[in-house]
Amino acid sequence: MPTTALQRRAALIASALVVVLALGWALWPRGGDPVERGVRVPAQAVVAGTVLKSAECGDQATQPFRPTRISIKVADVDAPVIALGRDANNVPEAPAISALGKTQYAWDDPTQNNRPDDALLPPGAMPGAPTGHVLMNAHTWPDDSALGNKMLDHLEVGGRIILRGKHAELCYKVVRRVVIKASDGSPEYYQQGGPAELAIISCSPPRLGPGDWLNRTIWFAEPLTASDPA
Repeated sequence: MPTTALQRRAALIASALVVVLALGWALWPRGGDPVERGVRVPAQAVVAGTVLKSAECGDQATQPFRPTRISIKVADVDAPVIALGRDANNVPEAPAISALGKTQYAWDDPTQNNRPDDALLPPGAMPGAPTGHVLMNAHTWPDDSALGNKMLDHLEVGGRIILRGKHAELCYKVVRRVVIKASDGSPEYYQQGGPAELAIISCSPPRLGPGDWLNRTIWFAEPLTASDPA
């Protein structure tokens, strides 16, 4: 066979060996980052360093407790609750009329009621009690900057309210929103013999003058049950 033919065959064999070695190197399993090997890595379900938050309203209080905080997501409310007693007329006291007071809810603390035998205005209940109304109030301001304004603008029937204590919480669903004349009062607000409910009252328009509002709006809310949607 001529020399040139032998040289061509040798060159072809050498080329084939190079291709085989290259394929073997490419397919040989190696360590390292799977991204470097062209493998798509699925996105992580939980980002490292985060904590999964338990569902709200998943562990309802079954015993009475003292509320210290209230949340109303639909109204962008997350505020402290202060325990107050009654004034000289046996009416639940309200937070101070101040920059701080407009950011607080007042809770009618039954342990501070000096006239618990008053049948017309009986002391309120504690959250988690089996019966009676938990009585709370909040201010409304003419510049729309108080908690009462937020509720008037956003809290409707079906809205959720969460009361929290030191070691307990209770979630409520608004079932009634009523407007009354301030001069008429509301026996229903003070009701203590019926089912457990949360009752929050706040001044509502029209405003007649400094600290003088014609109406009151009351939100009545029932504790959530297992049948309520999450």
